[in-house]
Amino acid sequence: MNEFIIVAGAGLLAGAMNAIAGGGSFISLPALIAAGVPSLNANATSTVALVPSALASAYAYRRDFQGFEGVRLTTMAIISVIGGALGAILLIVTPQSVFDHLFPFLLLFGALIFSFGRGLGDVLRRHITVRASALPVMQFFLGVYGGYFGGAVGVMMLATWTILTRTSINNMQATRHLLNAAMNTTASILMIASGLIYWKHMAVMLVTAIIGGYVAAVFGRRLDQQMARVVISVLNFTVVALIFWRQFG
Repeated sequence: MNEFIIVAGAGLLAGAMNAIAGGGSFISLPALIAAGVPSLNANATSTVALVPSALASAYAYRRDFQGFEGVRLTTMAIISVIGGALGAILLIVTPQSVFDHLFPFLLLFGALIFSFGRGLGDVLRRHITVRASALPVMQFFLGVYGGYFGGAVGVMMLATWTILTRTSINNMQATRHLLNAAMNTTASILMIASGLIYWKHMAVMLVTAIIGGYVAAVFGRRLDQQMARVVISVLNFTVVALIFWRQFG
């Protein structure tokens, strides 16, 4: 019973984090591992459990979807789906022992991108000029990463779009939810077909993540986004430190 209470609480918090600023998998993945789920299965179970909350957040932002300069939104969605599928296939063929050693570093990478990725995008934009035609290519690789692991992929999308387009970050939040849901939905179908999912844990996390994601999306506009990102960043690095201590301490 205690393990499902942990999973339920993690789902609620992860769904809310994804709706507000991203980074929900930093909570959902370690919580599932703490509940006894092997890391590779935990990654897949977390992905599947958080997809409905991503869809709920996208629905809450449905009036705010924005296109891209010179690239159709439907094209970006299709590319995200293809990349997500490839990422899921790569995860499926990864041995458990390899992923055990890999996922702490993926979490660390995601935490760094979450905290500093947007600022890095602003700096790069001031020093380099990249054509918007590169956007579909970059989105494909983001889709692969999202389908394989997905930590901070929403922030990575925003940072990339900051470099390649002139669209306001605030106007891209709804599109971030939509494309994130697209890549992870495809990845989830393949992960389910491969038998990686711990269904009881997934069901509990799915329900609470939907609640957290929708409520946070509805009320998230009232929050100070910068302060929310600082709080989530501190939480992310705390979790990453605990994971490294558990794995290598």
